[in-house]
Amino acid sequence: MIEISYGTMFASISVLWCLSRAIVGFKNKKLDWKREFQLLLVYICIVVIVRFTFCPFGKVDGNILPLVFDMERMLPFRINLLPFVNMSDYEIIGEAILNFVGNTLMFVPVGIVYPIVYKRLNTHKKVIAAGVGFSLAIEILQLPFYDRVSDIDDLILNSLGYVLGYLIYLGVKMIKNKK
Repeated sequence: MIEISYGTMFASISVLWCLSRAIVGFKNKKLDWKREFQLLLVYICIVVIVRFTFCPFGKVDGNILPLVFDMERMLPFRINLLPFVNMSDYEIIGEAILNFVGNTLMFVPVGIVYPIVYKRLNTHKKVIAAGVGFSLAIEILQLPFYDRVSDIDDLILNSLGYVLGYLIYLGVKMIKNKK
């Protein structure tokens, strides 16, 4: 059994991010601060989403619970492919609402940031495919962790949040273009 703390995940993501940005900087031989700020927003989205999708919500002694990888408990994968059937499993309605709202709102910033940062996402189809793809990647990456569930509800709600963020982006862009 391997326990992966959020601190370890955060440090790993941060080191990989810094290395990739340094390699790009050395390759380009110049630093575009506006672009780096935009990419910093992507990094923040990734770190926050990793926190809430991979680490259990509970805390022990004030610490975020670790992600647990256990080969003996990994199979069978925990997958829910039936939309919204588990919503009735919550004992407290507030938990169901928190799940619904949290999974949606968590991806709104990504729907705003991605089209700003990645200019190749220049059609509705490409933008939505990127958001759904990002959420699908998270659900697939959760498969080997026995305490996580790959859930169609999460894919639907994350994608909904991403689309809402994209609609906000389009609305702001439309208002900006009118001025």
